[in-house]
Amino acid sequence: MAKRLKKSYKFAFRSSLFIVVILTGILGMSMYYSGTKEWLFLVAFSLLSFAIAFMIIQYRVEKFIYKRIKKIYDDVSLLESTSFSSAPITTDIKTLTEEIEKFAQGKKTEIDTLKIREEYRKDFLGNISHELKTPLFTVQGYILTLLDGAMDDKKVHKKYLERANKGVERLIYIVKDLDMITKLEVGGLVLDLEDFDIVELIQNVFDSLEMRAAKKKIALTFDINYDKPIMVKADKERTQQVLANLLVNSIKYGYNNGTTEVSVENLIKNKVIVRVTDNGEGIPKELIPRLFERFYRVDKSGSREVGGSGLGLAIVKHILEAHNEKIYVESVVGVGSEFSFTLEKTSNKAL
Repeated sequence: MAKRLKKSYKFAFRSSLFIVVILTGILGMSMYYSGTKEWLFLVAFSLLSFAIAFMIIQYRVEKFIYKRIKKIYDDVSLLESTSFSSAPITTDIKTLTEEIEKFAQGKKTEIDTLKIREEYRKDFLGNISHELKTPLFTVQGYILTLLDGAMDDKKVHKKYLERANKGVERLIYIVKDLDMITKLEVGGLVLDLEDFDIVELIQNVFDSLEMRAAKKKIALTFDINYDKPIMVKADKERTQQVLANLLVNSIKYGYNNGTTEVSVENLIKNKVIVRVTDNGEGIPKELIPRLFERFYRVDKSGSREVGGSGLGLAIVKHILEAHNEKIYVESVVGVGSEFSFTLEKTSNKAL
């Protein structure tokens, strides 16, 4: 209703014309049967009657529409009262109806969006409850066992404290990731942009994950031998976090004796694309659109054997969006997955 509706005089004009024709006809017939021949008076009467009828009808219809429609809007709270000014409201019912239908469609879309958000909120609360209660109950169980007498056994004492400590570490890990994703979503994370060699950064991540990959005999490798640096402009620490999360996922869901390969390629003049490809389990096509939701798990069994906070891919997506970059996913079940993302290339360097 922000659009100013056109003012129409059609209704008042036609109604006035109808009234004048009837009145003039009655008066004309009376004059004819009475023998009066003041036809000039009849014409003057017709014109004056039309003018008076037109003004009264136009004024009354405008007031009628304004008061009734404004009351409807106020009652259902569709529009604030300030949305209506004291200016005359259109008497073009068709135009008014079209605008109201358009507004109603907008509200329907808004309601549908709110319903989707409500479902998302319920899922999020359920997921975060599940993620937090598992380590909490684990820690509580070990502490209660110690308090019930196991504390006197030094071997059990140490073992249970170590396990309780792991549960606390998992809680801290989840809380840190929640804090991170909250900052990313509200735009509270300030990026420290700098030029750095993306190949060197990838190698550093390889080195940090070497032992984890070795447990499953998964090889972390480049697609080719990169002899020269590839300079990009981004937040180095956050980019490392993106790479680490993607590589950790490839290790978690990769097959034993598998391979995770990383490549860096030119995309367009000022962009490079980093690809992380594995030959692991793969992801069903219908589940790919939901991969970046918080706590979303491809494994419907709810197993947490692979660890993690369930926020890794959501954090990856938000970090890249903060850089105004994109992330892409391609996957085939039983064949493997490829996660790729873009970065800004330093203008004076080339691949």
